[in-house]
Amino acid sequence: MDRKNKKKRKLSKSQEIIVASPTLTEIEVPRAIDVRKAMEKQNDVALFLAGKVISAVAKNSNFVFSTASINAVLTMAASTSGYDDVIVKETLSLLRASSLDELNAVFREIACVVLADGSKNGGPKIAVVNGVWMDQSLSLSPSSKDLLMNFFKANFFQVDFRSKAEQVRMEVNEWASNRSNGLINNLLPPGSVRKKDTDWIYGNALYFKGAWECKFDKSMTKDKDFHLLNGTSVSVPFMRSYEKQYITAYNGFKVLRLPYRAGRDDTNREFSMYFYLPNKKDGLGNLLERMTSTRGFLDNHIPSYKVEVGKFRIPKFKIEFGFEASKVFDDLELEVLLYQKVSIEIDEKGTKAFTFNAYVGSYLDAAPKPKKIDFVADHPFFFLIREDQTGTVLFAGQIFNPSKSS
Repeated sequence: MDRKNKKKRKLSKSQEIIVASPTLTEIEVPRAIDVRKAMEKQNDVALFLAGKVISAVAKNSNFVFSTASINAVLTMAASTSGYDDVIVKETLSLLRASSLDELNAVFREIACVVLADGSKNGGPKIAVVNGVWMDQSLSLSPSSKDLLMNFFKANFFQVDFRSKAEQVRMEVNEWASNRSNGLINNLLPPGSVRKKDTDWIYGNALYFKGAWECKFDKSMTKDKDFHLLNGTSVSVPFMRSYEKQYITAYNGFKVLRLPYRAGRDDTNREFSMYFYLPNKKDGLGNLLERMTSTRGFLDNHIPSYKVEVGKFRIPKFKIEFGFEASKVFDDLELEVLLYQKVSIEIDEKGTKAFTFNAYVGSYLDAAPKPKKIDFVADHPFFFLIREDQTGTVLFAGQIFNPSKSS
């Protein structure tokens, strides 16, 4: 944002600026950036952000948000702020990046590889839209405008927040719905755009729909008790299976990996959903503390091979969660409104959501038969949706009561 160059202009309605632009792969990122290491670093950032949101607005309650979306809007804000020292410094600190070049390298990798729609080739359906809304009293430098539209592929709008805040909110929601073919609606709730203190809105909307590699038999889904923290329980539908599963038992918790069906393309992407289940019914808080404070936790806790299962049940659930990120990150001096709304649903077919260690092993005939592992997610657990080749976390959340939708 170029605040030294403010210009007063009157526009009868929001003006959208769109230009022809090259592809992301045509825009160079400095060779000195190690993209793989930068991507690995974002694993820890994803857990850190999840822990921060949970501690601020979602203690002991259902919660889901998109770490990839938060990363995108913060990267856009920092990269187009006119190199405002405060915004850049705070964003780099939060995302643990050494430079804006590193952030942009991560963004490009995610945009070009991870979030490419794979539905035409049999993989997950993915839709992503970026947009920026700027008050008409402000101006944007040509270089920042070029970066927004050519690199971030964002639509840029000049609007009147001061007298038409509610109209702008509705325009933002309409834009997100139109750009996602109606998949993403009501991104910003009433009252989220305030006329007195809103200069910018950076928007990123993400839709993911993936089918399980091995679907669950709907006829096997049965209602069972899910244990709550207050000692009571609720009856909810649990999906069951007798097939081998990717499960590993660790000290105090187990991890389940459910792969999504992969597309037939040359990206080698592997999307999976992960369930982190503490052994103790009230152990999720301690597990989350361990996850968010241990460097490299995600990459070091990946089930790499299938095992025989004993009891196996995971609940079906559908939850929505919305929050204003600027309140969660109120210790930062970021002059942007960050609001996110996420909905996620899992059932027998797969998952719908909107807003590297490799192990090779085999069983030898002479080896003892491994003990079957139970995985019964009948008490609070944490989950992720992740692309395994890059380690990119798309969504993260926790379930305390699968019978509730929020």
